[in-house]
Amino acid sequence: MQMSFYFSDTAVLLFDFWSVHTPTGMALSVLVILLLAMLYEAIKMGKAVLLRRALLALPRSLSQELLAEPEEGGTGPAQGRWFRYHIGQTLFHVVQVVLGYMVMLAVMSYNAWIFLGAIAGSTLGYFVVYPLLGRG
Repeated sequence: MQMSFYFSDTAVLLFDFWSVHTPTGMALSVLVILLLAMLYEAIKMGKAVLLRRALLALPRSLSQELLAEPEEGGTGPAQGRWFRYHIGQTLFHVVQVVLGYMVMLAVMSYNAWIFLGAIAGSTLGYFVVYPLLGRG
């Protein structure tokens, strides 16, 4: 295994069955890594949108809510909404971590084409998804 970046159309990425031996296979592999990196950026922005919605779901003043009489159910509707947003954020986080590690391990093949695909995917993903953050 080579321990410095190199340009080649052969590589083994992530799993033994993802073995690339042709220029076409390398182009498709770079495209897959590019899309994974774009998805990573989209999920990162999705987490930020969920965080904003979760914060808006909290009551305006926690001190006023503490002074009020507790309801018999134990949790108000705002707390239930916040908990659902928290579950959503947790699921987004798990998917983000898995994708991040997959892209990182692909880059650790030291194939320069794969590295450039990961960088291009991250750049394109951020460029495409970041303007949507203001709308969410």
